Amino acid sequence: MASAPWRSPRPSGLECSLAFRGEREKRGAESLRLTSVGALLEHLPHRHEDRGGMKLVGDLMTGEDATVSVEVRSIDNRPSWGRGRVSRTVATVADESGPLEAVWFNQPWVTRQVKAGTRLILHGRFEGRGRFRVAEHEIGSGVGSLTQGLVPVHPAAEGLSPKRIRREVAKHRGSLTDVTDPLPARLIAAERLATRPDALDAIHFPESTVSQEAARERLAFEELLMLQLDLQRRRAGRDLSGSAFALDVQATLSARWLDGLPFEPTGDQLRAIDAISADLTAARPMSRLLMGEVGSGKTVVAMHALLRAVECGKQGALMAPTETLAAQHARSIERLLDGIPLPFALLTGSTPAARRREILDRLETGELPLVIGTHALIEDDVVIPGLAVCVVDEQHRFGVRQRELLAARGGEPGVLPHVLHMTATPIPRTLALAAYGDLDTTVLKEMPAGRRPVETHLVNGQAARNRAYERIREEVADGARAFVVCPLVDSSEAVEARAAVEERDRLASGPLAGLEVGLLHGRMTPAEKEEVMLGFAHGSTEVLVSTTVIEVGIDVPDATVMLIEDAERFGLAQLHQLRGRVGRGERAGLCLLCGPSQARRLVAMTETSDGFRLAELDLELRGEGDLTGLRQSGLPSLRAASLPADLPLLERAHSAASAILAADPLLEDPTSALLCDRLAEAARLPSDGRLAA
Repeated sequence: MASAPWRSPRPSGLECSLAFRGEREKRGAESLRLTSVGALLEHLPHRHEDRGGMKLVGDLMTGEDATVSVEVRSIDNRPSWGRGRVSRTVATVADESGPLEAVWFNQPWVTRQVKAGTRLILHGRFEGRGRFRVAEHEIGSGVGSLTQGLVPVHPAAEGLSPKRIRREVAKHRGSLTDVTDPLPARLIAAERLATRPDALDAIHFPESTVSQEAARERLAFEELLMLQLDLQRRRAGRDLSGSAFALDVQATLSARWLDGLPFEPTGDQLRAIDAISADLTAARPMSRLLMGEVGSGKTVVAMHALLRAVECGKQGALMAPTETLAAQHARSIERLLDGIPLPFALLTGSTPAARRREILDRLETGELPLVIGTHALIEDDVVIPGLAVCVVDEQHRFGVRQRELLAARGGEPGVLPHVLHMTATPIPRTLALAAYGDLDTTVLKEMPAGRRPVETHLVNGQAARNRAYERIREEVADGARAFVVCPLVDSSEAVEARAAVEERDRLASGPLAGLEVGLLHGRMTPAEKEEVMLGFAHGSTEVLVSTTVIEVGIDVPDATVMLIEDAERFGLAQLHQLRGRVGRGERAGLCLLCGPSQARRLVAMTETSDGFRLAELDLELRGEGDLTGLRQSGLPSLRAASLPADLPLLERAHSAASAILAADPLLEDPTSALLCDRLAEAARLPSDGRLAA
């Protein structure tokens, strides 16, 4: 850190424009949004190269990347050579241990900058035979060098290299004294963090890996704190935004229904029902996330919440992302309501116009207490005046705006429904805190009695594949059904994966000849899908070749075996979802993964059936940016923090945000002014790179 007498920060100094040279540099700076000194200092390196200390020429090893300090004896441009017309700039340089030939490619301008007698720091690769290929050079003797040691590499753009950005940051290093710190001093002390100016200095000019990591941790903590403050303020705002129907009438219908179920609910289900029932009695809108393993019984919990609305004289709605899943819910609810004369309707995009009009009329008059549907439920002409409970299944497949539109279907201004978000995709604690911190969370991990884990094996090689087909035949002969899942609908030259259409034809005429092999994919009409699924459920189709359209909402108790082609192309969460489609009845399930035996995610699938452990591993392998949900947080993607590695830091930020808002809910205290400003600024920041943890 450059030593300088302390003075009060002058933030206006950070608004000064940058003086980049030439049109290419200016375009590059514009693309990176480097419009001011402040923006430049906030442009964080996305990694650091440890180039070590200076080496002597005589100690260089062939193939080694190194940095040397030398004096130029001669330099000139050599003629182009080769078909690519590559130009070379060659210099004879030396230090006290001996001479070296330094070579630059396609940089003829170097001769205008470097003359005989110039002291240079060169970084590059020693190729042997006295030749050094220069990657980067710096004029000077090494004091205050930007080329050696732990060198930051900033996100760059065409016309603006990391080296050029690094030099520009160095030029404005003194302006770091104008950076304000949004975190209260007491929080900095309590968390043992560096100040913001010191952290920015150390991230751009690290003296060691220890100081660089301490700087990254400080910036990551601030980033995660802003995320948590945003989520928790949103939650507090929701609590104040409107009232809800207080469903405090004594349970009658729901209690009778629960007692009459033909199975004993699990402890997790009963605890979830109690928590949700307590939420529903309040006059503030519930917003709860119900996470549950595939087959853990989320529909039973959701049905109880919907019945609470009905027995209190109100209405309930369940929205699913696809017609297949909505239809599956309708069938499940029909079974669960066996013996209870409760009218409900299914409303989707393919509902005939006359039937749709009838459903809408009955909803508007209150005659229809319960509706299950897709996006059709959020169209402008849908009015559900007594809407008290909304269930949103596979909620991550809907945008925030779509979920809000469903909540707005009620007819009373200022009265919001209670909302239960459901997902069968286990969300690891990391993502739950980072993306769903504004929701109460309930988890179903306990499986219903008799439900056994699906046995999972890797299939690699022709012999193993032949045995897999034999196993499918054995299961079908025993009265069971089988899935074969492919990643594509049609063949593609760009992606070497088995297509469902071609695979169905191949299996029907080859390895599974004689069996009834059906086909299901996303391009089929809802009516075609329904016909196929009914045939599979009733046994007229014995093997169903499908794309991932079966990932959710397919419940065929007699399906016992699933073979997944090109399994390495799927994420772990998706594989776990698919695996949950078999073994849902009395028979044990078997999942066969066709793919490379060394693939980490496939090996993990064979080792555990814990969806939450797999979700954590999926996050590690794919990164938070690839997982659904985080982008909906309203803040930019993370630049300094790295999840899930920074989970402990995220938990600290979560606790700190809770404490801050408990003491100052609206951030009105003068000590929170800079924090409030930073929170507003963070919501506008673009994602222009990220630091490696």
